[in-house]
Amino acid sequence: MRVVVIGAGVVGAAVADEMSELGVTNITVLEKGPLFATGGSSSHAPGLVFQANPSKAMTELASYTVAKFCGLDYDGQGGFEQVGGLEVATTPQRMADLHRRYGWLTSWGVASRVVSAQECVKLHPLLDPDRILGGLHTPTDGLANPVTAVTAQAQAAQARGVRFVGNCEVRDVLVEAGRVRGVCTSQGEYAADVVVCCAGIWGPLVAEMVGMTLPLTPLAHQYAWTTRVPELERLDTGMSRPILRHQDHDLYYRELGDRIGIGYYGHDPMPVDSADIARHAEAKIMPSIQDFTPADFQPAWEESLRLLPALRDSELAGGMNGLFSFTTDGMPLLGQSYDVRGFWVAEAVWVTHSAGVGRAVAEWIVTGAPSIDLHECDVNRFEQHQLGPAYVRARSCQNFVEVYDVLHPLQPMEDPRPLRTSPFHTRQVELGAAFLEASGWERPQWYAANEQLLDGNSARSDVVTPNDWAAHYWSPIVGAEAQTTRQRVALFDMSALKRMEITGPGATAFLQRLTTGNVDKSLGSVTYCLLLDERGRIRSDITVSRLGPDRYQVGGNGTLDVDWFSRHLPSGRIVDVQDTSAGSCCLGVWGPRARDLLEKVSADDFSASGFRYFRAKQVHVGMVPVTALRLSYVGELGYELYTTADMGEKMWDTLWEAGAQYGIFAGGRGAFASLRLEKGYRSFGADMTWDHYPAEAGLEFAVRMDKGDFIGRGALLDAPLRARLTCLTIADPKKVVLGKEPVYDGDRCVGYVTSAAYGYTVGVGIAYAWLPSGLSQPGTSVHIGYFDERIPATVSAEPLFDPKMTRLRS
Repeated sequence: MRVVVIGAGVVGAAVADEMSELGVTNITVLEKGPLFATGGSSSHAPGLVFQANPSKAMTELASYTVAKFCGLDYDGQGGFEQVGGLEVATTPQRMADLHRRYGWLTSWGVASRVVSAQECVKLHPLLDPDRILGGLHTPTDGLANPVTAVTAQAQAAQARGVRFVGNCEVRDVLVEAGRVRGVCTSQGEYAADVVVCCAGIWGPLVAEMVGMTLPLTPLAHQYAWTTRVPELERLDTGMSRPILRHQDHDLYYRELGDRIGIGYYGHDPMPVDSADIARHAEAKIMPSIQDFTPADFQPAWEESLRLLPALRDSELAGGMNGLFSFTTDGMPLLGQSYDVRGFWVAEAVWVTHSAGVGRAVAEWIVTGAPSIDLHECDVNRFEQHQLGPAYVRARSCQNFVEVYDVLHPLQPMEDPRPLRTSPFHTRQVELGAAFLEASGWERPQWYAANEQLLDGNSARSDVVTPNDWAAHYWSPIVGAEAQTTRQRVALFDMSALKRMEITGPGATAFLQRLTTGNVDKSLGSVTYCLLLDERGRIRSDITVSRLGPDRYQVGGNGTLDVDWFSRHLPSGRIVDVQDTSAGSCCLGVWGPRARDLLEKVSADDFSASGFRYFRAKQVHVGMVPVTALRLSYVGELGYELYTTADMGEKMWDTLWEAGAQYGIFAGGRGAFASLRLEKGYRSFGADMTWDHYPAEAGLEFAVRMDKGDFIGRGALLDAPLRARLTCLTIADPKKVVLGKEPVYDGDRCVGYVTSAAYGYTVGVGIAYAWLPSGLSQPGTSVHIGYFDERIPATVSAEPLFDPKMTRLRS
């Protein structure tokens, strides 16, 4: 394998080091600037490494980076100074959030503790104790020396035969028949089977060379430093204080000998087009450093004087506006191009996660899969509208603004909206829908029109208000919708889910090879399947409906499913994969009166014997041609009805008019989440990911080992059972958790929550969690860490609702 890595910054050096460690040594790293202070973001980065993150993957990437950097050395200088990290709170909201961040760190295996204001001052004596309420201390956080880290990793790679070439600008990536064959540079051509783009703020320009859009925006971020701070000399104990975050005012701090470095995210976003970044020969200092704008920094300096009064004996000595990469969702861009085989990217990666990304990308290229779940980071995760220039810039700028904000897990983006609306949107607005957003889709969370359901006519009127944090993006109407779904019939808009059509003479064999289920069954069959990687771990869960001898409708989770199918297409054009989501729509018609409703509007046979569970058929709903599947994601009798987007509103109106006598209403996503957890249905990305085997997730029933070979089958033969996805119930109705909280057995963290909601028809809080097998037996008592509380929970047999499936199969 011949590999060219573009960019010798902290990411490129890590990729080369990790790939060569895995035995691939025919690697050339090309850098347009000098080695190893290249002039990119790595060369000016302040180097603060905080590991706390709501994403398990991001914390794992950071933790590996910390561990690796601690062992680096170049010319007697270490790659990491483990001084610890201290995040302080000056508001009650931030203090509560620090408890939540402590929960994330605990869930992901990083030691930390919430400390009092007095303890904060002991850790960092420059703090004004009257300004702070407390803090979060993570002892393994610290300061990276980016240039040292780059140089040390490059040296290790060079010792294995890797070549680094400086002052060598890549001018084109050469592609033949959809595959890279090399790069053209200012110093000639380099042949390659694999090209890895680690160009940082210049990444979009390199990606354009292969026709790839990289949703990344360089933004300037202010960093300044003081003159000598006399108090630091008086405090000198031979040990540095922890790095410091003051997120209530978008600030962070580090020591620079007898000075303080101050970083600031509170100014207006300053986006820069990659093509407008200065060339090395033209830059005053380096291309990634722009002129400091003191007026923008003035609020930061004034607040710094209040938080750290000792700074009053110093002045600002200088500063810079340094460029860093931001993306539309705040996550890195990793993986192989959809269109050009062999072209990989490792972009929008900060120093904090750099070595972890280097390892993960190296594993991905060399072994076929990373050792950790990276579905949130996969560069192919985006919908087409999310790649447009205006969207990319707007969302990247907003992520800059929100980088230190306290964000609720349900909090939607506020702008640009609306972008994608289903054919039912007009009717939903008329019903007073409270919309959240998913992949650009406007998705109702509840409907104001359903407030009358709280009157007790059809539902219990005892819906309990949860705790303050869980009550964000919540209404008691959610509970009424959930309860009433199990009594009447409800319409749920499912259009935001991914829909594909797979056709062609090779379609059956193709799906047999890619899925764990047996789809080679009679026309009208519906099969719940998993997609696995070669390691036997879950890539996604899907439903496959056989609508014709060579025609299948597939319901998936997102664009990564389309990408996975497309990458595995056989030669010869015998299989075609089409994303039909935009041109179609779906209603879930669910509840005990669903059959009565459908029989009223259709001449087709909807009887229990004529339309069995997990079957599909082509029907008409009034005048609307519909593909109907007898499925229910809420555990009730019901159907998923699919039609083309142009007929969607007519389908809604037909059902709505006929359903009046059955008490029809529209249900939102809040009720949906509660109902699906009562039934124990999994959600990919939350409950299971690339990290998990089917049996661990309780999905072994979806694997047909006797059907013949499929991707991942061999690995399942000896797959370990490391943990189990387990149902927990919480007796206190006000103690509703939301996900990612740590689970404790005594004082020991043993797992974490994946999905959670209140079960309005079973009358308990529900939390699914990954726990050791030994703690997954019903009746086992555990505790969930929720902010500064420990909430008692009990392992319960699942499903909690209708375990004999009588309602679904009725």
